[in-house]
Amino acid sequence: MTTSVTPHAPTEAATLTEEDIAALVTRLRATFATGRTRPLAWREEQLTRLRALFTENREAIADALYSDLRKPRPEANGAEIDLPVQEIDHTLAHLAQWLAPRHLDPKALAGLPEGSTAGTQYEPLGTVLVIAPWNYPVQLSLVPVAGALAAGNTVILKPSELAPATSALMARLVPRYLDPEAVAVVEGGVPETTALLAQRFDHIFYTGNGTVGRIVMRAAAEHLTPVTLELGGKSPVFVDRDADITTVARRLADAKFRNAGQTCVAPDYVLTDPATARALEVALAEAVEGMFGPDPQASEAYGRMVNERHFDRVSALLGSGTTVFGGRTDRDDLYIAPTVLAGVRGDDPVMGEEIFGPVLPLVEVAGLDEAIAFINDRDKPLALYGFTENETTRRRLAAETSSGGLGFGLPMAHLRVPELPFGGVGESGMGSYHGPHSIAAFSHRRARLDVPLGQASPR
Repeated sequence: MTTSVTPHAPTEAATLTEEDIAALVTRLRATFATGRTRPLAWREEQLTRLRALFTENREAIADALYSDLRKPRPEANGAEIDLPVQEIDHTLAHLAQWLAPRHLDPKALAGLPEGSTAGTQYEPLGTVLVIAPWNYPVQLSLVPVAGALAAGNTVILKPSELAPATSALMARLVPRYLDPEAVAVVEGGVPETTALLAQRFDHIFYTGNGTVGRIVMRAAAEHLTPVTLELGGKSPVFVDRDADITTVARRLADAKFRNAGQTCVAPDYVLTDPATARALEVALAEAVEGMFGPDPQASEAYGRMVNERHFDRVSALLGSGTTVFGGRTDRDDLYIAPTVLAGVRGDDPVMGEEIFGPVLPLVEVAGLDEAIAFINDRDKPLALYGFTENETTRRRLAAETSSGGLGFGLPMAHLRVPELPFGGVGESGMGSYHGPHSIAAFSHRRARLDVPLGQASPR
């Protein structure tokens, strides 16, 4: 699908006071009250314009991402542009079907007067707040916005101040392409986010860490506002001894070291037996060199940490276990080399928090039983990955663990399937989105029962 649209007139971003933010929310609520956002045609137009925002500003988006994260252009194009466009195209192709009323089988209405009908219909919630993170600051801003618009809501987007170039770009582009009476961008940091959270919204969608997630949830509770929390956690990988180690290493390295490890569903640590761990050490070193060459710091394909605080946090974790390769850092360049740590124990510092950086610990276990126990002894992760040819092992990982998503053979690939729900469980979040699940997240599924008049009521 290709399209070209005439953007709305530019709107310059400005610093907003608490009063400005309150007025903005009131204005968007007033827009929603007019019914402007409910028609299917309006929703499809907004999605079409949002698609054009991506396709007509590819270079500007890539430049902003490079400025904020030194994100390589192939990563920017794939994860931050092409993936959202795929999501929008899928939504446009199926939106009418997803929104169609669902009718109950008349047999389910036994006991009601003849001619009674019942079913459900999605209705938009109202005004939605999307609070976006810095690691994929375009995708994780605009894919939730796309879902909220597809569901017929007005939306305020709060981009992350830790990705300032991208935030500024969103503030410039969104009012040009999307309906400015229904969609707004609020830039800024903690004061602006705090002011937004003081307002009454009909849904809050937050992507980030659990600490801020709790703050969001407490603020939402003041207005009984439903929330979707897309958090993170330590996503484990189990590598069975029957797996092809060369393939495992290539796919594992690609998923782990993309965006310098700053991905919420990146493999966080590997569980495997000692012999397989030794083979992985060699294969991972070869895979990393194949991706980035002998000096990843000189490679245009390798990104950087977002800022000094996150650089210092991840660098402090490098003392765990034994460094197999990598381990080199350059604070001035925000560079941490792709690093694999061997012999890591469950109580080592690197295992105490989500790494969110290019450091991969190898934790040795005797086998599947110990791996499952290790996983279940910790918070439920956002994703769990397995490399195995054994169907029994797959069944056991599925049946005996809990995680937001479960993938075999290719980490992070479930994000590419719009029909799959994406979300966490427990400490890794609540609620899900993508495709039809975004419609469910940003809508109320309203029950309707029609009983004809003029007939005796059931006893």
